[in-house]
Amino acid sequence: MNVTADTLSNTSVVALVAAMMTNDMQKSEYILVVGLGITGLSVVRYLSSQGKNIVVVDSRHETPGLKELEADFPEVSVFLGEFDEALFMAASQIVISPGVSMKESVIQHAIVQGVDVIGDIELFAQRVNAPVIAVTGSNGKSTVVSLLGEMAKAANIHYVVGGNIGIPALNLINENIDLYILELSSFQLENLKSLKPVAAAVLNLSPDHMDRYDSYAEYVEVKKRVYQQCEVAVINRDDEQVNFMQAAHKSVAGFSLREPVQGDYGLREDENEICLCKGEIKLIKQQALKLSGKHNTANALAALALGEAAGLPMASMLAALTKFPGLPHRTQFVAKKKNVTWVNDSKGTNVGASIAAINGVQVKNKLVLIAGGMAKDADFTPLKLAVRGKVRGVVLIGKDAKKIEQVLQDEVTVWHAKDMQDAVKIAANMAHSDDTVLLSPACASFDMFNGYEHRGEVFVKAVEGLQ
Repeated sequence: MNVTADTLSNTSVVALVAAMMTNDMQKSEYILVVGLGITGLSVVRYLSSQGKNIVVVDSRHETPGLKELEADFPEVSVFLGEFDEALFMAASQIVISPGVSMKESVIQHAIVQGVDVIGDIELFAQRVNAPVIAVTGSNGKSTVVSLLGEMAKAANIHYVVGGNIGIPALNLINENIDLYILELSSFQLENLKSLKPVAAAVLNLSPDHMDRYDSYAEYVEVKKRVYQQCEVAVINRDDEQVNFMQAAHKSVAGFSLREPVQGDYGLREDENEICLCKGEIKLIKQQALKLSGKHNTANALAALALGEAAGLPMASMLAALTKFPGLPHRTQFVAKKKNVTWVNDSKGTNVGASIAAINGVQVKNKLVLIAGGMAKDADFTPLKLAVRGKVRGVVLIGKDAKKIEQVLQDEVTVWHAKDMQDAVKIAANMAHSDDTVLLSPACASFDMFNGYEHRGEVFVKAVEGLQ
């Protein structure tokens, strides 16, 4: 049943819910799923398998997953449009999708009235009965969990990867799984209580989603929640804020791009070659990794520490490192045309990620940077130092291009483009021989694209079309 909620009064909403509870569903309570999309649909599917009464609300009049929900779960009532508080107050429990803020007034009022508000990861945590590796951080999450998946595969372990990447966590639950590897966003950590990972990591921290949080400090505190009940806390020794988080944990494994202390993972030089090491033990030469860039070396070290904590064999992990090339849209080589290299880092959706890409991409001469999109209230000031002396020019696209221009215009030449195709043409004209053109937007993509993947695909197509 699909109803536009903002056309109903509180009285009619309650009456409609009461009327829904008929025949074999004569129960006095229901679970309210807030937000549909891929995550909300996975919650409905899971709760339905448990025989629960479900009501779905979504503030959007056109929401992803609605047709599938109506086809597969016609008995579930759906209210679209402005949230009606009566639905929230009458629920026995609220399961909120990551895209909906816990600060919504109707959510806060329900919490005050004693309604339990959780997310899909909390439902997963209450059900799962196999070890879980949990990975969060501002950047690198998808690369690390995907690499861990390849490490588990090399060890012939029955594993699954999901959460904030690929498959929603609730869709992963299976009695035959030996290891769950989850990428978790800050949104998914906000209401998490029960997850007890065998190993957890905050890979790094830089300002992100400042349109969601009142301060950077609040964002950091939310990320810290991943460590609450973990067995081993994997700590980035090079990130001061993450390193500070270790104080509350008895079992800590560290990683660093410097020489490691005993028991930690890091880098050592051996006969003019850099090696990934654990303490004094040399494990693999850096040049043997398929992944490129300093940030990806840090990702590899983090994966080794997490994998060891979860019991993955070292030989299998090292074998995976020699084969894993990285993920699409993450400092991905696209082409070399007229002696200019083109790199797709569309996944660079925040300032920290773009700085990591600028510093990590190997460049013979200079960089030309394509950036811009939706700023999410980000502070672009740190980009000034990153581009200084390394970036020849910046081509800007998207809604908040002028915000980036205001920061960078005194450091480099700045051009504005009407779309991605135009940006690629301008960058091609700006680049010199042996330059690298890097798409790393430092912004979200939804002002112009369906997501970062779509943005990267448009970039790749435009590069391929260059004469």
